[in-house]
Formats: sequence, C-alpha cells, structure tokens
Amino acid sequence: CSRESLRASMTFPASGEPSIILVTGAPGTDDYAQAFEEWKEKWKDAAEQSDTTFLQIERPGKNNARKALGELLAKEERKGPDPLWLVFIGHGTFDGKRAKFNLHGPDLEASELAGWLKDFERPLVIINCSSSSAPFLKELSGNGRIVITATRSGFEQNFCRLGGFLASAIRDLSADLDKDGQVSILEAWLIAGRRTAAFYKDAGRLATEHSLLDDNGDAKGTQTDWFRGLQVTKKSAEEGLVPDGLRAHQIHFIPSAEESKLTPEERTKRNSLELEMARLRSKKAKFPEEVYYERLEKLLIEMGRIYFPEGSSPTPDK
Repeated sequence: CSRESLRASMTFPASGEPSIILVTGAPGTDDYAQAFEEWKEKWKDAAEQSDTTFLQIERPGKNNARKALGELLAKEERKGPDPLWLVFIGHGTFDGKRAKFNLHGPDLEASELAGWLKDFERPLVIINCSSSSAPFLKELSGNGRIVITATRSGFEQNFCRLGGFLASAIRDLSADLDKDGQVSILEAWLIAGRRTAAFYKDAGRLATEHSLLDDNGDAKGTQTDWFRGLQVTKKSAEEGLVPDGLRAHQIHFIPSAEESKLTPEERTKRNSLELEMARLRSKKAKFPEEVYYERLEKLLIEMGRIYFPEGSSPTPDK
C-alpha cells in the first residue's frame, strides 16, 4: 500500500469541498504502468493548484481495489454544490453484455459503480479513460452528471490514449478556448480529443478510440468531432433537452480568480440561469419576438445580480 493510497483511505474532504478520486487500474506491463503513473501525477499536480481534495486508489494492500473504492464513496458527501470527480486510468473489457474496469483484484462493473452512485445528488464528473468504456456512459448518465468515456463502443478494445491528453489539458491554459482564464472540462475534453485524433493521423494509423461526452442526461453522448468551437453542430439532443457540452463548460478543475470569488451558491445559481437561457434560445422560434426578449431580459437581470449585487457598480473604479 503506497503512502498516498494509505492517506486516501484515512482522509476525507470536509463538507462543501470539491474532491477527486483517481482510480489507477492494473497496468499489465511496465510501459503501461509508467504511462498511468505520469497521468496520475498530472491530475495530482492539478489538484494541488486548486481547492480539490485528492484521493486515490492504487494498490490498497490487503483489501482489493474495488472494495477500497466502495468504502471511499460511502464516506463522500452525497449532497452539496461542489463536484466529485471520479477518474479511471487503466484498461477495460467488454464481453458483449457487461463492461468492466480492470483493477488489482476483482474488476469493477459499470452497473456496480452506478449502484454506488445512485443516491448522489451533488454534481458528478465521471471520466473513464479505459478501453471498452462506452457502456459506462449509459449506466452512469443522469441529471447533474458529466460522463466522459474514451470510446464510443464497448468493442473499441485497444489501449486508449485519451487519458494522457486529458490529464495534460485539464491544467493547460492553451486549452482555454473561450479565453476566460480557466479550462472547463468541456474545453479539456475537446482539446484532448483533437490531440488523440492527431496522434493516430500522424502515426498513419486507423483511430481505434472515439471519445464521448454526456452531460444532458440522455445517455447517448456526443463525439468531439460534432463540435465547432464550443458549440454542437449536429442535432444530438431530444426535444426539450439542451445539447451536450453546456453543463461541462460550467465545471472547471482549476477555477480562475474571478470564478473563485463566487460562492458555491452563486455558482449554482449562475449555472442554472445559463442553462435556462440555453433552453430558451433553443425554443426561440416558438415564441413571438417580444415574448422571447422579455423572458431573456428577466434571466439576464437575474444573472447581473450575481456579479453585481445591489449597491455595487458594474464598472471599475477610476
């Protein structure tokens, strides 16, 4: 049992703190072990740059890793505005019916993880960087959840490189596509997807992984190549649902100074208003013009009250 693994089994975030549980699976070979260690260290470094509590599962000593993960999740806060990140680095399998993440000891099934997370009402960011990970998306999709898988099918069974590119992008301001001084999980995923595609193209190889992101709860997911900039260019959501990506663009592992000034309650309110505006825009054609702009104005006023409370000035002092 490593020192960090031991610390993870003993230390838990206080209520109201974001946290990350990073699960490193059985590597199989020394080369994979080295790669997974590098990816883990990048996430750990990113956590140290933020207010996120870093916990990990590696080799949990006498207990198997699956049991250790279950025990960690059992002690996590179920409610609250701050997200819990679950990041899985390793290999996966799929037998045509069941998807599993390979661990030291018994493997973890997608359905088992879904059961452990069933009563969580706080935001969840679940990232499975393994091969054959797509079935995890269907099991774990839900309201308030962002789910990323390295593959679009359980039958994409080759080693996946998305995890390495994502671990780099999450703390790399060159991935800040909208230039707001922080990298959202959407931006990191899009950049990681581009770099993954470039790897296969430069190597002259057929791409064997195609990542998916789901954050609207429809359990379908959207590929990176469906985006132009930060916007989905193909119709991917059912009637009444906002497209994938909007919620993921509201979550930042390392928030900017401006973002950090908001309280968790203000951030939750802001995020809710942004989603309401997105839903309103998607239905613009159904409203008379004056009705649409009247409703939009009300939402914008509410948004303004978050950044400029009553009595404050929207312009900087001279």
